[in-house]
Amino acid sequence: MAKRVFVLLLSALLLVTAFGCQKQAAEPPAPTEAPTVAPTEAPAVVNGEFVITDPLLETDYKVTDNNRVFYEIFVGSFADSDGDGIGDLRGIINKFDYLNDGDPNSGRSLGVEGIWLTPIFKSPSYHKYDVTDYYTIDPKFGSQKDLDDLIALCHSRGVKIILDMVINHTAKDCKWFKAFTEAHKKNDTSDPYYDFYTYYKKGEKAPAGRAFAALSGTDVYYECNFYDGMPELNFDNPAVREEVLKISRYYLDRKIDGFRYDAAKYVYYGDHKSSVAYWEEYLNTLRAEYPGLYTVAEVWDGDGVISLYYPATNCFNFTVSQVEGLIAETAKQGNAGEYAKYVEKFIASIGNTNPDAMYLPFLTNHDMDRIAGALTVASGNMQMAANLLILGPGSPFLYYGEELGMRGSRGGANTDANRRLAMLWGDGNPVKDPTGTTYGADKQIKDTVKEQKADEYSLYTYYKKLIMIRKANPAIARGEYKAVSIEGTKVGGFTSTLDGTTVLVLHNPSRGPQTFDLSAIGEFTTLRAVMGLGTAELTGTSLALDGQTSVVIGK
Repeated sequence: MAKRVFVLLLSALLLVTAFGCQKQAAEPPAPTEAPTVAPTEAPAVVNGEFVITDPLLETDYKVTDNNRVFYEIFVGSFADSDGDGIGDLRGIINKFDYLNDGDPNSGRSLGVEGIWLTPIFKSPSYHKYDVTDYYTIDPKFGSQKDLDDLIALCHSRGVKIILDMVINHTAKDCKWFKAFTEAHKKNDTSDPYYDFYTYYKKGEKAPAGRAFAALSGTDVYYECNFYDGMPELNFDNPAVREEVLKISRYYLDRKIDGFRYDAAKYVYYGDHKSSVAYWEEYLNTLRAEYPGLYTVAEVWDGDGVISLYYPATNCFNFTVSQVEGLIAETAKQGNAGEYAKYVEKFIASIGNTNPDAMYLPFLTNHDMDRIAGALTVASGNMQMAANLLILGPGSPFLYYGEELGMRGSRGGANTDANRRLAMLWGDGNPVKDPTGTTYGADKQIKDTVKEQKADEYSLYTYYKKLIMIRKANPAIARGEYKAVSIEGTKVGGFTSTLDGTTVLVLHNPSRGPQTFDLSAIGEFTTLRAVMGLGTAELTGTSLALDGQTSVVIGK
């Protein structure tokens, strides 16, 4: 088997060498000395290695382009700055060099280009998805000053920052719901909060398909589709719509780049037409005032329902996510050609409804069992899933700790806290697992950030290299996507063309090597990068591609 090789970062034009496997049970062969190549050359493979110059790096996509790698931070579990065991905004600031150190050529940070913070507003819960006060940062997470400092730090390093906005429901101790309750106890229909939440009265027929709970001391049943501590706001009330706009403007004026919208289909649960109409009205209003607004909605449903919301906003793709999703299934020796065809069809579908639509894939998030419970590094399946996610179109999202292979699942205790465990820094950071955790430490991985950063074969290093390859080949994320499949094999991928430059990305998720001719796909002559458990060799138009390995090839 050919030797493993590594990334080199050289000056403004990023020079990328091929690199290979994760550390397995056996010790990897020692790398030989890399050949000396002039930066302007683009040679074929030499002694198992090659160096590529990418002229597209002279084009600056960082400021205006949203096709970037985002990183979801579950704030309370990420990094603690004050010793109380709860992650906070200052903790994120203190650890920001881990995410992005501001130097794309340093190779010392993960290199993410956007962060999504789970809710940071005042709330009675550890997760903050039940908001008490949208205008106050939860004291356990910090202050408005901490948020302002984090925003400034992000922007100084070309990183976008979006907030999780939960507007379909609030907490029961929100002042709005308290006022709603008092208005109904007094039967004061003139009170401005009387219709702030959705409800029906005793004797009336309950709306089908929705959950309601009795409002103590009244004849009212209020809507609460998640649980009775999260009452649903009434978006038929113009005052509610205006209040949500006011909240959004408040944070956009503080220079937040945009929002992730939780449970977007629950605004009018069971009525997609009304929900979509609301999102279009609300977002069109904001975009007229904030032209660079970044938005992504959680519409946890099938593609047909998700596509309904794309005229209003980009949405996460749930078909490819989760332990049973298309990425995981493809990574486990599935058919990469079929996966690529799905992606092409999906991109075309959302493009037909919105010319600015973006593809937003992810593996897991805070509401899902972590992907490391289904895929492992030792099998190579984890690396292939990472290849499919990062070396692909659009804007992929990583869940914090995913780059380490952190584990966590609901298990028999059926608690989401097990999916939101403390980040494994390994440097004494005092952040602790959230309240309600039952996931045993014996089930968790042992290699922390500290150890994985020092290990050139770690999953962290693997993700870092993938992100560097993606940046070195802008056409991967931003170009015109065309699916490719190699007949008679499970090899597949895509070509992508941007500004006259075309790259070919191919994945071989099977365990065995494949050799095939590329001439039917196009004239591709330069092997730019190799990632996986094996190697690849391009001889003329013939490509030999090892199993569980991906390549990026240029013309």
